[in-house]
Amino acid sequence: MKRFSILLAIVALVLSSLACQTLTGGGGGFNPTDVPQIDSGDVEVPTATPVTTDGGNITVGGDSEFPMPDDAVNVINMGNDVTNFQTKLSLEEGMKFYRDKFGALGYTERDLLTVTSATTFSMVFDGHESGKAIVVQGVDLGDGTVNISISLQDV
Repeated sequence: MKRFSILLAIVALVLSSLACQTLTGGGGGFNPTDVPQIDSGDVEVPTATPVTTDGGNITVGGDSEFPMPDDAVNVINMGNDVTNFQTKLSLEEGMKFYRDKFGALGYTERDLLTVTSATTFSMVFDGHESGKAIVVQGVDLGDGTVNISISLQDV
């Protein structure tokens, strides 16, 4: 009698499982490629070409008032106050580049504010016509490139 009860319980569970799959549409062999396409309507897809926005005064690509190495890529200008890019220069080469370039323009480095580590540097130069300090910061991205950000700041 005990075997009959166990067998009846197993059959009931199997039938319940099959019934649940039928009710919920399971077992139909869903194919992920059958996902319907969504009409984007009037949605504009951004492009990777250089873009300028009038409201935020941000330019992707283009020129900067600050000197940049010849291999500068991913240049982003945010108004006249911030330029960001990547270069293959090392941190030391980047620091030397800006010491040479800004020195030739008559800017003076604030040695007390120069900070370096194994993966970063930060330098401050005085002498910009705006009266603001030029802050140059570099971060080693670990893939052979260095991200450099140059900004005008009240320091």
